[in-house]
Amino acid sequence: MKIVVSIARQRLSLFDAAGKPLRVYSVSTAARGWGERNGSFQTPRGKHLIRAKIGAGQPSGSVFVARRPSGEIHSPELAAEYPGRDWMLTRILWLSGCEPGFNRLGDVDTMRRFIYIHGSPGTAAMGQPGSRGCIRMRNRDVIELFDLVPVYTPVEIVED
Repeated sequence: MKIVVSIARQRLSLFDAAGKPLRVYSVSTAARGWGERNGSFQTPRGKHLIRAKIGAGQPSGSVFVARRPSGEIHSPELAAEYPGRDWMLTRILWLSGCEPGFNRLGDVDTMRRFIYIHGSPGTAAMGQPGSRGCIRMRNRDVIELFDLVPVYTPVEIVED
């Protein structure tokens, strides 16, 4: 399997080993566009892999803080209580870059930047940039993707 994320199309596509498309999801990448530098709040490009899968068995809407379930379930009331919070919900697929000097090691290390594919509140718009660097998905979509892909699945993030 392989995942391709198109920043321009705001789309995540899952392909089988033969290159046949299995699923296509609307996503939201970084509001600040693409870039690899630490602190840029941009979505890193290039070849990656899923280094870790976090959240198996958690209910939809589960809130994660520092990759751990907080015990909270996202709701409008919780969102109102924490208005500026960058919500990581339901499941996390932690990405690691595969290209030294571009998205791996040093000041461009995707994993050290904590770049994930993760669930988001129902109010988060899909199909347009809006994240702080990660790839946001609808909760039902990230559950489905999480269940379909193993750790070390290749992920390519492209501009077009």
